[in-house]
Amino acid sequence: MEAPRTVGAVGVGNMGGAMAARLLKHGWAVQVCDIDTVKVQALQALGARPCATPAEAATGASALVICVVDAAQAREVLFGANGAVHGLAAGAGVLLCPTIAPQDVEAFARELAERGFAAIDTPMSGGPARARDGSMSLMVACEDAVFEQHRALVEMLSGKVFRISQRPGDGARTKLVNNLLAAINLGGAAEVLAMAQRMGLDLPTTLAVIQQSSGQSWIGTDRMSRAIEGDYVPRAHVSLLQKDSRLAVEAARAAGFEGPLGPAARDLFQRAGDAGLAQLDDAALFKLLSQS
Repeated sequence: MEAPRTVGAVGVGNMGGAMAARLLKHGWAVQVCDIDTVKVQALQALGARPCATPAEAATGASALVICVVDAAQAREVLFGANGAVHGLAAGAGVLLCPTIAPQDVEAFARELAERGFAAIDTPMSGGPARARDGSMSLMVACEDAVFEQHRALVEMLSGKVFRISQRPGDGARTKLVNNLLAAINLGGAAEVLAMAQRMGLDLPTTLAVIQQSSGQSWIGTDRMSRAIEGDYVPRAHVSLLQKDSRLAVEAARAAGFEGPLGPAARDLFQRAGDAGLAQLDDAALFKLLSQS
């Protein structure tokens, strides 16, 4: 049998950890690095090799999956004193999975290319359960030759691969479009459920009606089902859509477009963050609005 291909993974939280677990389940060799040693140990129990630095996680890997929070973390992982570029072999691919600004993706892609590495702009959507079972979406922007080289890895991670373009940065743009709509939909769902509560309506019944009617959205149903139970244990923190909606509005302005709803959603998530809800599940928008 063919020897398992080796993949490095830096940032193995909810999404990165689920992706690494999926690769391990299907026989890939995975080298993991994260500042949270508990998360590394959980994957070690599944067969991953723990690594102290991104450079170590990248050593001997045909590709490196980066799944951190923001561009600053991604830059440190890639180019810091113990960054992945000090361990990657020439020609290795780097999957950039965080939701970050398109210009940051473009800058990383240029800097990686100068060092002989291939950037794969690969933002994701779907949550940890879908990452673990391979049903999440991946939005992939890279040169065709790079995609073909790493097709097996990309398609192992996701059964819903969207080839956006050959230009790194376009994956990030697509993800920001999606996430801004998610923020708008979630803000709307939280608002109408808070309104229904103030009107004295039964919330589970109201949500059941919405779920089967024209107001339905996946994120609204998913989050408000938890919110009306008072469950704000974080699956996706408020801080993530707070960041993403801000980045999306900035990207829209850079393209010469400004709509009415994006800034409103951005401001709502900023308000939630300012209210001390940033580390709760983003269902906490209902908590914010129901107390208004």
